[in-house]
Amino acid sequence: MSLPDFKLLRPRTLADAVGQLNQHAGNIRIIAGGTDLLPSMRQKLLDSQYLLDICHIAGMKEIRPQGDGGVEIGALTALTAIERSDLLRDLYPVLCEAAGTVASPVLRNMGTIGGNICLDTRCLWYNQSLAWRKSCGFCIKKDGNLCHVAPGSARCWAAFSGDTPPALLCLDAEIEIASFAGTRRVRLADFYTGDGLEYRKLQPEELVTRIILPGSTAGYRGRYRKLRVRGSIDYPLAGVAVVMKQSNGYLEGVRIGLTAVNPAPVLVKGVTEFLEGKSLTDELAEAAGDLAAKTAKPLTTSSLTPEYRREMIRVFTKRALLSLTSN
Repeated sequence: MSLPDFKLLRPRTLADAVGQLNQHAGNIRIIAGGTDLLPSMRQKLLDSQYLLDICHIAGMKEIRPQGDGGVEIGALTALTAIERSDLLRDLYPVLCEAAGTVASPVLRNMGTIGGNICLDTRCLWYNQSLAWRKSCGFCIKKDGNLCHVAPGSARCWAAFSGDTPPALLCLDAEIEIASFAGTRRVRLADFYTGDGLEYRKLQPEELVTRIILPGSTAGYRGRYRKLRVRGSIDYPLAGVAVVMKQSNGYLEGVRIGLTAVNPAPVLVKGVTEFLEGKSLTDELAEAAGDLAAKTAKPLTTSSLTPEYRREMIRVFTKRALLSLTSN
């Protein structure tokens, strides 16, 4: 479980960072908090000649209000800072709640919002030691050609397990991506591919630099609910983010995001139209839970059964909706 040999690069500017990425494209990986990367390197899942430590780049750890009422968050902002931000708690409480559930306090101090967005997909057949994986003939995500959880599939079904992306999807977040050629801005909803192997649309020479939350979703009330075996540290095995507004007791703009039950974080389709302008009842909350459960496609990628994880998506959705409308 020792780390492989690598050369550590420590740029001080964004221009230097993207220059290094361009120079060593295909043989370099980005490290910020390192809470996911370093364990994967010890398991011999990842191996690059260069690691690009971006922690010292100025201007990427700030939370700044924007003129449209939205907020810009630097990709290197620690999850603890997200959790404790008064500005974010006032405008986007669901994001603070999701950030506060990530792993443990020590890991939240190290982990960054950009790293949580770019988190690798996970599976019982993948996140193991080299000896363990070799004994099983490897898998389609690493060194093999078979998906053990869906043997007839030609794609990888490892689950995306970041906590903050479903909340960010509900808030209609965008991200800025920098490269040697310049910058581009994309909706977070378009960033993920839905394939557990090539799970994000990020080229080897590109770097996520900031997250942009629009003013249009500022002030939405929100909840994040997470299923895990150990409440103090684990990745989600099912996660639900819910945001909404109320006007005179009627629902507006309800959005529900899911994590850990698909190869990408996803929004539940049709729920906004289904609940728009209605006064929430127990029956409506139950029906919204059914929609969320149908969107979830969990497989045997974790220690809990797919059936239980899907059922908890239903339960969490209903509970989150009812809690938001009860006070």
